[in-house]
Amino acid sequence: MAEDDEGHALLIERALRKTGINNPIRRFRDGQEFIDFCESQAGPGCSVREAFVLLLDIRMPKIDGVEVLRMVKNSERLRNLPVVMLTTTENPREVDLCHEIGCNAYIVKPVTPNDFTETIRSLGEFLRKMEVPSLAGVS
Repeated sequence: MAEDDEGHALLIERALRKTGINNPIRRFRDGQEFIDFCESQAGPGCSVREAFVLLLDIRMPKIDGVEVLRMVKNSERLRNLPVVMLTTTENPREVDLCHEIGCNAYIVKPVTPNDFTETIRSLGEFLRKMEVPSLAGVS
């Protein structure tokens, strides 16, 4: 999960856990932290022993979510990584751009805490049932 807001990150993780997702959740505080992780794991791409999904905020310091999405989808090793944009940005041009680049889903974070938790719970249910593809060339 790439999310710069500590409160949102905690709410997301708690709501996902309540849906039964017990997989490890790694948090990156900005886009650069995610890119650094990928580079430190395997040079030009993440080396992950198990399939995963990237929950990606758009408005983050250093490297924003749109640029991270672009880097992921342009990477031969990461392009099959499912990316869910999870952000407060509702701008139709931004939504269209993310879909054009290759995001798998675009979810707008609700403003009220109860709606936010319910949205993440629904996402968690979806992720729990979803079959995530293996990444090509990843050991």
